[in-house]
Amino acid sequence: MPDHRWLILTLEAPLIAFGGVTVDHMGVTRDFPALSMLTGLFANALGYLRTDWVRHQQLQDRLLFAARREWESPSSLLTDTQNAKLEGNDKGWTTWGEPEGRTGSSYGAPHRRRREYHMDAHVTVVLRLEPDSDVPDLDTLSAHLDRPARPLFIGRKSCLPSGPLRRHESVAAPTAYAAMQQIPGRRRLRAIWPLGEGPEAGEEVLRIINLPDIRNWHTGLHGGTRQIVEGFISPEQAI
Repeated sequence: MPDHRWLILTLEAPLIAFGGVTVDHMGVTRDFPALSMLTGLFANALGYLRTDWVRHQQLQDRLLFAARREWESPSSLLTDTQNAKLEGNDKGWTTWGEPEGRTGSSYGAPHRRRREYHMDAHVTVVLRLEPDSDVPDLDTLSAHLDRPARPLFIGRKSCLPSGPLRRHESVAAPTAYAAMQQIPGRRRLRAIWPLGEGPEAGEEVLRIINLPDIRNWHTGLHGGTRQIVEGFISPEQAI
């Protein structure tokens, strides 16, 4: 199997939201980033507009990644309950530096939402774009992650990164699992990788699941699943 070039990202922040499927006002967070979330993060860095759904869809279709948690804490989950009464002339902050208003009448009752966050999370991601000859290529994406078109956040606007997303040089490896093994870290870290990009059986594998993290960027709704493996990765160099 030929080697591929893999970009390494560090997702670290006081609060991180790896959003799962939202039901009513309940916004849960998964333990690992979703394909759609990373697509939105990269599109924001590249300067895509929300209406550029074709480019979002093409970017998501090309994205291949694995992720691992650098540490675990049983008390790391924060639940935020929000209650807000929205008036017709209320405005809100946006990532492009202009206040955004809303249309329609005021809400007579409070707008309620419940959102989950990971506190002090640190997740490493390895990724590549397939095919690597299309636009944007990995070098273009890497450059925009260093100097993004707009401020970046990890899942939600309140989740600002603690530091640069790129802290390591890229690596060459045949699979996402092998690429992740090359990054120094503690032994036996919990991780996910796409089916076909690492072991599918054995002591390092917990389960294979259908993960509903594919977004239809035309409709704005989630519209599909992909098979991923959840298990453990032991870095070749322990720290």
